[in-house]
This record gives sequence, structure tokens and C-alpha cells, in this order.
Amino acid sequence: MTLPSAHDVALATERRTAARLLLAHPLITSDGPHADLFPLVRRHADWLGGRFQQVLGYRLLVDSSYARLFKAGLGARTGHRLVRSTGTPFTPHTYACLALALSVLVTAPEQLLLSQLVADIRAAAADADVELEETGRAAGKRTLVAALRQLVEWGVLIETHGHVGVIAQEADGEALITVDRELARVVVAGPLAQSRNGGDLVRRAADPGFGGPRTYVRRMLVETPVVHLDELTDTERDWLRTRQRREAQAFLELLGLETEIRAEGVALVDPEEELTDLHLPGTGTVAQAALLLVERLVERLRPPEPGHPATGGVLVVGVAVPDGAVDELLAELVAEYGRRSNWQRGYLEDLNALREAVLDLLSRMRLIAPAGPLRSEGAGLPEEYADELPEGRQVTDVRAARPSDGEGWVLLASAARYATRVTVRTNSARHDSTDVQQELPL
Repeated sequence: MTLPSAHDVALATERRTAARLLLAHPLITSDGPHADLFPLVRRHADWLGGRFQQVLGYRLLVDSSYARLFKAGLGARTGHRLVRSTGTPFTPHTYACLALALSVLVTAPEQLLLSQLVADIRAAAADADVELEETGRAAGKRTLVAALRQLVEWGVLIETHGHVGVIAQEADGEALITVDRELARVVVAGPLAQSRNGGDLVRRAADPGFGGPRTYVRRMLVETPVVHLDELTDTERDWLRTRQRREAQAFLELLGLETEIRAEGVALVDPEEELTDLHLPGTGTVAQAALLLVERLVERLRPPEPGHPATGGVLVVGVAVPDGAVDELLAELVAEYGRRSNWQRGYLEDLNALREAVLDLLSRMRLIAPAGPLRSEGAGLPEEYADELPEGRQVTDVRAARPSDGEGWVLLASAARYATRVTVRTNSARHDSTDVQQELPL
């Protein structure tokens, strides 16, 4: 076997670096935060464009000043949300402001006053019969500022003189804004022209096109923390199980991702921990409470003998979380660790807020999920989606792998990966402090 040359290794490393950058940051500019790696993307633009199209069905556009990877969606409740500088997720009003601003900016002059941009956004909202929070009030101003700051971060807006935050700070605040109309045109990746409404846009964006099940499964693997088998149709499960070893090697070479294969599903893991916006274990009240909660839920709800139908076992992808269990356990955790770990006072005084934040993190990590219809049952499939097994092929039966009826939450198999070891230390001030760590089961 011929070993790769130093040139081949360097070339593969460069391409992998550029691919990882685009996957994590689908819009980069020549003068933005990743300007040092932008020449790498341009150098390998043709190869990257071909590989992203072939593997994931993503289109790559590389210009002299920017590169845009047009990702596709995965359906409802699977998006990567935008957040404010405080970490607070965008609200529907913030997204509305963002969309209206883009609609104005694609035909805006190269430079304009901030007050004119705000007036144009209000006019666009009226034309579209969209009700916005009153932009003259403090809350409405902050919402609009959050949307405009996102456009500044992307490079669509340049604060030539002053800054967009002046809207919320001064009654008659003003700024001069420079607009990159070309960037404004490439921000939106979804098929707007063909979509009838927001729900239709989400469904159309999730359509893998000619790639069919192959492309959708690859997107799921790359864009989500874990893919459980009952989140896939019969055809998708068949393709994954017959190709998973080959796909594992391909993702390692293209993106440097390692594959973990379990009876319940598959996950791609990034050893560098760069290609994710979610971290668990993590710092802060929500992350610590979430990790402790998962450990106790697993301890309480772990099925006695999970297995796989191929070996005579019973496949368990998820188990129902009893009503009230989350509130009960969180109350115990607050009493046991909250104060000694210096958890945020707001969460200590508002258990409902803590519950909402913890469940949100765990659901985005795909450790828990709301009960409801599954893709394996036909939920959320694009129109005319090809899902027919080759004749004579059999796939793993997932019909009873998790509860899919009723309401409430389901603890997923991936949660069993997280166990905790709690260490109580005494600091120099003689106050107990709690350190929550992760210990993976062997």
C-alpha cells in the first residue's frame, strides 16, 4: 500500500479545515471574524462545492469577498436558533424584524441613515400586514436592535458612523449605515418563491431533493447531536444500516468527525468540540442542573433489559417521563446543590423558569423529546418523498421503541450516556462548593 505524500496530507488537512469552517459558519466574509481562513475556502472552492453538493446536497457560493454555504432544513423543531448577545433566543418578533429588514436591504441604497432604515422596516411591515412590537417602545426597540445587530455580525450592515444600538439608547439617536446588498441577497437559503407560508417553507427546505433518503440521513447526522432509529423512515434506516461503516470513514476524512454506532442510533462526534453550539457538560446553572437531572432520570427510568430485535431483545429508544417527575427532581436538586453551587438566584426563586431552560437544553441535545408523531410514522415528510424499501429487504422494527402518543416528555436512549459524579469541596472561605462532572458509563 502506497502511503500518502506530505503534499497529499497537507491538501487533505486544508480541505478539511475549510469544510469544517463552512459547516460551523455558513456565511463568512473576507474581512470578518474568519478572514484568516477565507483564502483557504477560495483556494479549494471547486472541490468544496462538489463535495458539499454530493454528500449533503448543499450549494456553495464563493465570491471574491464572501462564501455562502446554503444549508437545508431538517423539518419542524430542528433548526439552529439565533440568540441575542445576552444568550436569549430570538422571539418570533425578532425574526420578523430580521426578515423585514432583509426585504428592505436588498434594494436599499449603499448608505442610509438608521432612522430611514427603521422607517422602511415599518413600511414593509405595514405592506405585508405584519404586526410588530411597537418600535417606539423600549421592548420593541430592543427587539429591532437585536435583529440589526445580527445583520451587523453577518456583515450585511456596516456601522460607518455610530451604531445600531443607539435606537434603544437615545430618543433621537442617529447613525450612518453602509449596506452590502449582495450579502443581504444570499442570507436566506430557503425556497421563498415557492412557499405558501412559514410551515410550507419549513417542509420545502427539508426536502432532500434528488438525494432522497441518503441525503436526508447525512444531513441529520451532521446537523444534530444524535440520530435515533425511530427518527428515520424505513428506507432511511435501511440505507443507514447498510452504509454506516463506509459513511463513518467518509465523514472522518471530510470533516474529522468520529462515528459512534449503537443499537438505538448513530452519532457523529467532534473530538475538537468545535462543530457544535451546544455543550453538555457545561458551565452555568442550566447546564449543571440539566446534567444532574439527566442522571437522576436515567437512574429512575432506565429499562431493565434493553436490547435489539436481531438478538432477541427489545429495542428501547425512549421511555415516558412520569408527570411531575421533572419538577420533583429539580426541586430536590435546587435544595441539595443550588445554593452551595451558587446557581443563579432567578432560577432558584423560579422553578418554572429553571424547568423550561433545562428542558430546552436537553431537548436540543436530543436527550429528551416531547411525545408526538415520529418520522418513522410518516410525520413531517415532504410531499412526494420517496420512501419505498427494495423488495425483500427488512429493517429494524421501531414501532414500539418509544411512546409517541399523548403529551409529556420522553427520555431518549442517548441520555444513558450521561452519568454524573458530584464532588463537594471546601474552599478557603470554608464554604462548601459543588462541582458537577461527567462520568461516561463503561
